[in-house]
Amino acid sequence: MQGSLMMDIAGIWLTAEDRQMLRQPEVGGLIIFARNIESPRQVREFCQSIRAVRPDLLLAVDQEGGRVQRLRQGFLRLPAMRAIADNDNAEELAEHCGWLMATEVLAVGLDLSFAPVLDLDHQRSAVVGSRAFEGDPQRATALAAAFIRGMHQAGMAATGKHFPGHGWAEADSHVAIPVDERSLDEIRACDMQPFKRLANELDAVMPAHVIYPQVDEQPAGFSRRWLQDILRGELGFDGVIFSDDLSMAGAHVVGDAGKRIEAALAAGCDMGLVCNDRASAELALSALQRLQVRPAERLQRMRGRGHACTEYRQAPRWSTAVAALRAAQLLD
Repeated sequence: MQGSLMMDIAGIWLTAEDRQMLRQPEVGGLIIFARNIESPRQVREFCQSIRAVRPDLLLAVDQEGGRVQRLRQGFLRLPAMRAIADNDNAEELAEHCGWLMATEVLAVGLDLSFAPVLDLDHQRSAVVGSRAFEGDPQRATALAAAFIRGMHQAGMAATGKHFPGHGWAEADSHVAIPVDERSLDEIRACDMQPFKRLANELDAVMPAHVIYPQVDEQPAGFSRRWLQDILRGELGFDGVIFSDDLSMAGAHVVGDAGKRIEAALAAGCDMGLVCNDRASAELALSALQRLQVRPAERLQRMRGRGHACTEYRQAPRWSTAVAALRAAQLLD
């Protein structure tokens, strides 16, 4: 059973220190970044080396398309999701994108990409912007549903982010603590709609490092009100809850990394991400060892169910999907 910490490493191969960290049962996942990637073959071998240490780890990446796309050399350069919406066959194209993305990610031995973005494009948040499908909740939901359908057909679990919506708050939670002053009723009627309508399709949700002061003084990822009362209770969501990166500035309101992962799990997260800061990952690991947290069995649902086939580009569906995106001028 996976532990409750997802961490990262610095290079393209595991060091002895990395292996020692990954052997700790409290570590349940590893996320890779552009610095860990040279080519599809290297990523496959890298994943195999990780599995040799811990076969049960969840291996993740951010491969949304557009500017958030870690796997690049030797992989398709998928469009930003906002570019899809302007096409007459937008839902078909979104499904193709979901399938293509998931197929390539699974083929190198990774389990999941943290996608899709369900935030709405209110043209206020630069960090969301073109990562969102649309500004209209109904249209965004339809496109995200098609993207998720493609992911599921490829064998990948889908993670909707960033609950209950990061598109209104202007600050970037990577470097600041964003605040969304709207009422719960306003958020329910707009930004929460994709999460509500897709609650039964999503395998996981990632909450926002945003404070919604009319609902709770804590950011959503540290809020039992948001995660337990609203996401689980009101929306009936029973999948996995991943924290967003607990090294981000938006997470610093609750103290050091040990306190952050403790607060995230206490609020209802199943797994906490601590990235780009090994000292913080070690603090989080020590906190989990002290707390003796029992990992959530639902994390098993996030394992990749597709085949790690390296010949996927010979599949008829690959040719069909790529041709459709090229016809819409969404691929180079």
